[in-house]
Amino acid sequence: MTTTVNLLDFDLDGLAAFCEGLGEKRFRATQLFRWIHQRGMADFGQMSDLAKSLRDKLTGKAMVTALPVISQHESKDGTIKWLFDVGGGNAIESVFIPEDDRGTLCISSQAGCAVGCRFCSTGHQGFSRNLTTAEILAQLWFAEHFLRRHLGVGERVISNVVMMGMGEPLQNYDRLLPALRTMLDDHGYGLSRRRVTVSTSGVVPMIERLARDCPVALAVSLHAPTDELRDRLVPLNRKYPVDELLRTCTAYLAAAPRDFITFEYCMLDGVNDTPEHAQALVALMRQHGVGGLRAKFNLIPFNPFPQSGLTRSPTARVLAFGKLLNDAGIVTTVRKTRGDDIDAACGQLAGDVQDRTRVQERVTRQRTVLLHPVSNAPAAAAPRKVVS
Repeated sequence: MTTTVNLLDFDLDGLAAFCEGLGEKRFRATQLFRWIHQRGMADFGQMSDLAKSLRDKLTGKAMVTALPVISQHESKDGTIKWLFDVGGGNAIESVFIPEDDRGTLCISSQAGCAVGCRFCSTGHQGFSRNLTTAEILAQLWFAEHFLRRHLGVGERVISNVVMMGMGEPLQNYDRLLPALRTMLDDHGYGLSRRRVTVSTSGVVPMIERLARDCPVALAVSLHAPTDELRDRLVPLNRKYPVDELLRTCTAYLAAAPRDFITFEYCMLDGVNDTPEHAQALVALMRQHGVGGLRAKFNLIPFNPFPQSGLTRSPTARVLAFGKLLNDAGIVTTVRKTRGDDIDAACGQLAGDVQDRTRVQERVTRQRTVLLHPVSNAPAAAAPRKVVS
């Protein structure tokens, strides 16, 4: 039985190898790659400058297949959210955010997420599986060419891609890497490394690999200045604690396209938003800044959902927190909430996944610890053994 290959699974080198297996030269793969990604073409018969012999070979052996769209919602601020069917009872979400000077697409990398951050709706859904490279790229392929038709323009609409949708991208590294390379390729989407961002909760070994393989902009979900608090907010911290994570971020800067690392900090009322937390954060950054870590903080107003049991920090407290960081010389901004009326804002992407991780049992146990700890104030971290 012949297996039909989805060509969205290949970066240019992978597509060239596939075409070589059909007896075709690399320049044919480049032509095909441009038709797929630059022109959004899925019908081989309409790829006019491809040799007919190649088009005949592709028929029955290859396809360019988008993800079925289950629903599309548009916010009053112009944000668009799509729900895509990825089979097996799983659905993922992607979000397009238009700005005056850019168009940003937020892409998912997994059906669900296994990290289980306490403030993230996706984490409360649990985890089903990693997405394929084709499923990651299909979100960009569909959105870019849908928006061109929708807006009636021929030029590129999406200027920025952020891997900040459902899932932890660096836990799906082998499938993420070809997708990133296609986004950056001049024959593909031609995006700048500065305009492609991978957001991670802190998978240290994969940050190190990304620096070697495909350094793009890096955003790290920090959310706490101490291991004691971050252990409860971001469970992955128990494996890769704060100091180890920040040392890895410092090393990443040597390859990064930007001269700083963005740290995301979700503002949770009474949990991580006091002046004491801000001062502890300043001390932490100064400790690592000596080694060269340059940081920009993005304070994120929490987007509540019922299962979390958490609430958003008051605006005045968020601004006061940001002022303390800015006054200490740490560039700090407050993220503008977009698409919250369609549940498309940060931390709200939930999709629909068949949970294989029994997350609700874990959340029930951990929620009590988070909401009723001995103390939410920063404390000196106890000595700990790093688990590899």
